[in-house]
Amino acid sequence: MTVRIATQPIDPAAEAAELARLQNAGALVTFSGICRGEEDGAPIAALFLEHYPGMAEAEIERHVTEAKSRWPILGVRVVHRTGRIEPGETIVFVATVSAHRQAAFEAAEFLMDYLKTRAPFWKKVESKSSGRWIEAQDKDDTAAARWIKKPDAAE
Repeated sequence: MTVRIATQPIDPAAEAAELARLQNAGALVTFSGICRGEEDGAPIAALFLEHYPGMAEAEIERHVTEAKSRWPILGVRVVHRTGRIEPGETIVFVATVSAHRQAAFEAAEFLMDYLKTRAPFWKKVESKSSGRWIEAQDKDDTAAARWIKKPDAAE
């Protein structure tokens, strides 16, 4: 398990290659979130991401532990950028390894849905003339809600 906050560019291929070497790996699922060149139809110069040091890593690790309890995953890597990120650069990299594809896909989706909705990161969009902080989106909360465990009827 690797959780890292990075201030320098992320190399998704190198990150994935390390996980692919795990014994019994049958499926490696990766997701790279990339900075777009526009936000809401307007061109942007960059994104600026801030985080709560120490708390961000601990929270991500807590959700990685949750993913490992739900799916038979053999390895996980989450790398999240902070600071100024220009269009085309990777913002976040998530990879999961399992013996079989379904577990790897579901665990990766679970982790990305968490990162989009609950991880302590704040995103500012910089244009040529100004900047504005981005609010959470309802569609991301809806996606994350599917992972909430429902209490058993027997309890």
